[in-house]
Amino acid sequence: MSLIDSLKSIFSSAQKSAPDDKEKAGEAKPNAQKSPKAAGAKGNSSAPQIAPADVPTSALYSGKMLKGKVNIDSRFERLRSSVSGTMSNFYVARDHQTGRIVGVKLCDLEKVEFFEARFRGLSKPTESEIALSMKHPLIAETYETGISTKNEPFLVMEYIDGPTLQKVIVDRNEDAVGKTRLNLIRNMAESLHYVHERGFIHRDICPRNYICLPDFSGLKLIDFGLTVPATAPFMAAGNRTGTPLYMSPEVVRRRSTDKRVDVFSFGVSCYTLCTFEFPWQTGLTNGRAALQHDNDPPKDILHFRPDLDPRLARAIMQAMSPRVEDRTPSLDIFLRQIQGVTTACV
Repeated sequence: MSLIDSLKSIFSSAQKSAPDDKEKAGEAKPNAQKSPKAAGAKGNSSAPQIAPADVPTSALYSGKMLKGKVNIDSRFERLRSSVSGTMSNFYVARDHQTGRIVGVKLCDLEKVEFFEARFRGLSKPTESEIALSMKHPLIAETYETGISTKNEPFLVMEYIDGPTLQKVIVDRNEDAVGKTRLNLIRNMAESLHYVHERGFIHRDICPRNYICLPDFSGLKLIDFGLTVPATAPFMAAGNRTGTPLYMSPEVVRRRSTDKRVDVFSFGVSCYTLCTFEFPWQTGLTNGRAALQHDNDPPKDILHFRPDLDPRLARAIMQAMSPRVEDRTPSLDIFLRQIQGVTTACV
């Protein structure tokens, strides 16, 4: 069954009961908005449900998949584009139902279909199901998910008013992260450790998928578009997805995988955060660049940052070891390795 067929099955009952075309076009409201009282609104219940500013945004949403198709352009006012992901576009928007600023992730249906097709018959959870299940302070919260009137899967997410870690690195913004680098690394590890504890492999760990808080005191993990369960059928050889410069050798070579593919990508992300350089010097950014990851040894992180705490430097280098058997087994162990480190630089 294709992704489209699956989605049609999920939403068929809601579409049959829709009272008119107007509701199908996107005016069906989330469960949390059915009652004006629940949304914090007063007066005419047919008017947009705008909540007081002191109501937590998460309390305004149903926290599940919406029934019926949603007209994205009618429901949301696009304010600006933001991150472009592997299989989606993300933009900042105002939700007309709540008045709140949220992130809207609109998935590329063709790319999603192509990705999901390789797991046909394996009962793989969708990105929406995975994202809704992630409840951790260091993971951007997904409020609701649904299908647009154009049959595009979408997610309504927590908006974090800060840059991606990728932008910090590209801008070589030492002033922003110089004093908080160690805490950012711990946040990266703790959020990914939670994903692994939930039984999943993220498969696209890279600085683009971490959003910094405005004051750079911390960050949050995003994007579960390539995430798969950490079970044998999904760890079989052949799944070559991810961001090339952060791909582990076993992914590049189409070998069998496990959670350590994320550990490798995490290690490379930490390396670039500390040095603003890549461990493998290349002008390429495609799959060919990733072929170096087990052909050439990575440049020692201390070459670029001799002032790093040696314990942190060793932990990062072990995390991105090209040989799986030499790589840090888990993020829990990584966190223990740097437990005594009090500042990134000595």
